Amino acid sequence: MTTTTKQTQQNYLVPFIIMVVLMALVGLITNLNQQFQAPMKAAYLLLGGANADTLATSLNFAFFLAYLVMGPASANYIGKKGYKPALLLGLSILCISFLIYMSSAWVFDNVDINKFQGFIDEARGIEDLTKQEGIAPGDALQAAQTQAALTGNFQVQEVNGEYNGLLYTKGMVIPVAYWVFLLGSFVAGTALTYLQAVINPYIVACDVKGTTGVQRQSIAGTGNSLMTTLGPIFVAYVIFSGKDGLDISLNSLYIPFLVLLVLVAALAFSLTKIHLPEVAGGGGKSEHLRESVWSFSHLKLGLIALFCYVGVEVCVGANVVLFAQGDLGFALKDAALMASLYWGGLLVGRFASSFLNKVSAQLQLLVAASGAILLIVLAMITKIPWFLCGVGIFHSIMWPAIFALAIDGLGRYTSKASGVLMMGCFGGALFPVIQGILKSAIGSWNPTWLFVVLGELFILYYAISGHKVKKTDTGVTTEM
Repeated sequence: MTTTTKQTQQNYLVPFIIMVVLMALVGLITNLNQQFQAPMKAAYLLLGGANADTLATSLNFAFFLAYLVMGPASANYIGKKGYKPALLLGLSILCISFLIYMSSAWVFDNVDINKFQGFIDEARGIEDLTKQEGIAPGDALQAAQTQAALTGNFQVQEVNGEYNGLLYTKGMVIPVAYWVFLLGSFVAGTALTYLQAVINPYIVACDVKGTTGVQRQSIAGTGNSLMTTLGPIFVAYVIFSGKDGLDISLNSLYIPFLVLLVLVAALAFSLTKIHLPEVAGGGGKSEHLRESVWSFSHLKLGLIALFCYVGVEVCVGANVVLFAQGDLGFALKDAALMASLYWGGLLVGRFASSFLNKVSAQLQLLVAASGAILLIVLAMITKIPWFLCGVGIFHSIMWPAIFALAIDGLGRYTSKASGVLMMGCFGGALFPVIQGILKSAIGSWNPTWLFVVLGELFILYYAISGHKVKKTDTGVTTEM
């Protein structure tokens, strides 16, 4: 028997490594989609007018909308077909999303270009005036404003007396390529809906000698956080080679996404040849429960808290780039560094959280929400976006803390409750696009961080009061 156990553990080492790679891939794709906001805005939304930021943040809306729309479908597929077929389907859908992303660049060059080329040339001519050597920034800015006034198509934007982009003044013209890119985001989100539903159970089930399920999840989580940290740098320096503004071309997507497509296809093929452990729940019948999972108040409030958490996490991680560029005049590469530092904070925080086993989830969440609120308010007051980088450390422990509090005492309902809580990922769709709409209405990113603070305040409420268990699986009511 001992020999058989060791053999099983040895056999599952390779599947476990593949699952860690897949978890890292999930982190990379999620972050890539967020970091495409600024480059996609520069490449496709030159004529987006005052709604350009709202349209850019719609990438996150499309991506996380898939979790809400396709979540039930993925759960049903797992129940009927099992975990491995769902894993392979998710990887296949991901490959399709890569093709759609790449096709958006082709569509722009072959369908949209005739409508946009004249405006692109005009915008470049205006922008070139701001880059003249030997001319004072103020004089260069005035020259650009004079040139823009000749047609009235563009208004020169400035921050602290320096050039900060162009605003199209004659309505809004959206290229077909933008909608193709948006479709790619939704399809990528669909793929990750399937992948995330199966990877975590497999990580726990893939026994590896000398590890526990929690340790294996920690290892996989570290891989995920590492790739979210590297994602902004990958977008700014690898895909777009440090370019900014009108110099950006989404033709740069071809080679990186072809490489990713080949790697994912190779992973999918290898999985067809590898034996994976059985995971309970795939294709099986669920236990009949007499009460609704929605009868637990701390679960319902926990869902809202997770909704707010995913929303504020994505707002900071994605919109700090647009905030730093649009309001404060930072270059894309510098703004991307802020995003990397933010996601790096999540990585550091998850490492540090392994030493907090004796600290209750409630106290961890209380401190995390308070710290996040403080740093966001400081960033608003001082207009120093670097404060937002530190929010990542506090966000790093929110998901596990909220999740643990939300399923406390649920017993047989835990499995269904876990599925319910995944709906909270939809916060990543709504929060960023609402913040983008607010920016378009107000004209500045700085006040919109108050909306993010509201999300943090609900998380703080959940830590203080909302998490309290009023009913458990046994029907026992606890004291508040």
